[in-house]
Amino acid sequence: MFRILKKTFDTGLVTIGYPDGAAHISSTFRGAPRFDFVNWRDARAAAEVCPTAAIAIAEADGIRQVTVDYGLCIFCGECADADRSGAVRMSGDFELAARNRKELVFFAEYDLETNGIQHQLSKLNQSNEPFDAEAALERSVRTAIHETLGRSLAIREVDAGSCNGCEVEITALNNPVYDLERLGIHFVASPRHADMLLVTGPVTRNMELALLKTYRATPEPKVVVAVGACGISGGIFGRNYATIGGVDLVVPVDVYIPGCPPRPEALLYGILLAVGRMTKK
Repeated sequence: MFRILKKTFDTGLVTIGYPDGAAHISSTFRGAPRFDFVNWRDARAAAEVCPTAAIAIAEADGIRQVTVDYGLCIFCGECADADRSGAVRMSGDFELAARNRKELVFFAEYDLETNGIQHQLSKLNQSNEPFDAEAALERSVRTAIHETLGRSLAIREVDAGSCNGCEVEITALNNPVYDLERLGIHFVASPRHADMLLVTGPVTRNMELALLKTYRATPEPKVVVAVGACGISGGIFGRNYATIGGVDLVVPVDVYIPGCPPRPEALLYGILLAVGRMTKK
């Protein structure tokens, strides 16, 4: 017993300071790929090796449009290995969670005659958008959720058909290093006691009804977070006879956390973003 106490005191504090402080990212950690669209003259090599079609190319009328979808990306690094221009690199970025699926999609248009870039923008960041009454209502509801859940949070994790990679990272949130409960956040066994559903995996057809019933059993106001490439888009499983695809095809989703799987800090960032305790970076 005394040896255990001595070991505890010798070890000291191991809990990270994130999100209040900077995250300590290992040099070997592989985060999201980053693209220099201006100098990325030919994306075909990267698109050909992408296992989930996260990089897509369409050509028409002398214009080549390149689309990058972080909701499909599994951070495998194949695109960076295939690209010889140096315009694609793997980064350590993990704060990628978004409140809208479209925020994870970027595109660039190139003039094939001049081999120059014409446009580079996120599909959501276009100017002169008309007033959207539905979006305004959504913002007011989100504000109410933030006020209600901003201090404490009960999470029910739902495995809708994942490979369990995301579950390993979610489990790590409860260890002494990440210590989720220091932020007033804890996991519960029943959706009836939950404020948030943390859903992983592509939704299998066998789990569709179970997920829907879980969502209906969760009291209002409630938040749904789709975890990982599979939870966002179906990932490497896609849509087929066994899987429906992303979580938002079954229940409404408030925040999407990219990755395969997302690291614990990425999960923590997305969870706090969902309840208004973190701003979008």
